[in-house]
Amino acid sequence: MDWVERTAQLRQWTRSGTRAPHKPLLFLYALSRFQRDADDELLYSAVERDLQGLLAEYGPGNRSTPAYPFHHLVSDGVWEVRTERGPGSPGTGVRELRASGAAGRLTPELRAALRREPSLLGRMARVLLDLNFPPSLHSELCEAVGLGLEEAETGPLSAARRRRDRRMREVVLTAYEYRCAFCGYDGRIGAVPVGLEAAHVRWWAFGGPDDVENGLCLCSLHHKLFDKGVLGLGEGRGEDPGEGLGGNLGDGRGDSHRILVSRNFVGRSAAAREHVIVLAGRPVIGPQPGVRAVAAAHRSWHTSQVFHGSPRPAAAV
Repeated sequence: MDWVERTAQLRQWTRSGTRAPHKPLLFLYALSRFQRDADDELLYSAVERDLQGLLAEYGPGNRSTPAYPFHHLVSDGVWEVRTERGPGSPGTGVRELRASGAAGRLTPELRAALRREPSLLGRMARVLLDLNFPPSLHSELCEAVGLGLEEAETGPLSAARRRRDRRMREVVLTAYEYRCAFCGYDGRIGAVPVGLEAAHVRWWAFGGPDDVENGLCLCSLHHKLFDKGVLGLGEGRGEDPGEGLGGNLGDGRGDSHRILVSRNFVGRSAAAREHVIVLAGRPVIGPQPGVRAVAAAHRSWHTSQVFHGSPRPAAAV
């Protein structure tokens, strides 16, 4: 049995690129608990708050319940649930899971395989991360679930899956003339840019292409906040049929995207206001003339699947 392949083929509800990270998040959490105690069981009532927090932070903006993956992960052959009455899950009802003393853990076969081959855990975790989340969140997510992995284990897959285009970073940074599309940061050490990254708007894990129309040059801070759903892209005011043809999108031609800042973001310090809150409603700094800006389809995907809550009104100047 190829456990890595089984991990890559988790059955998840999907429609038009909709994110449903419920099972991957529970699976990562279960792997971390196995790493700490191979015989530990996860009592639903005891871990519900942890799992709800993970879904709220790393899932899409809509409300969801950890009861769903707790029950349905059983069908993938990696997870088992038992209650005070014996083996078997009582279903997806939160009250039933709590009242029945439902507890889950990795299947005996998987636990045995992980004991025989300790490196298997890291390979499975890497698949879950790579196929469901952007690289900017991998280390943070491991820390959030309590999973201890070597840095090499959270790198990209070496298997013959769809590979990232290594040229995308240079193409996107060049298109945006080596400055953050949100704040204009353009730092360098000598001739080498520092703190600038190529962000996928539609995540690579969800079919986002490695091209300029799906990319933004962002500083490290704004890339992280963009992938966490704190920041997003909105339509410009008075967009015309030529929208997306590049140039400085804040030059008043009517084709600009605007920066969204989530109302869920809270920051009282001067730094939080200066680096995040004041961005609300600002025009995005677009790519150089002749380069297409972010495609509407990718922008819409990010808004529905990553951006959290509703946007703040434009910041007062």
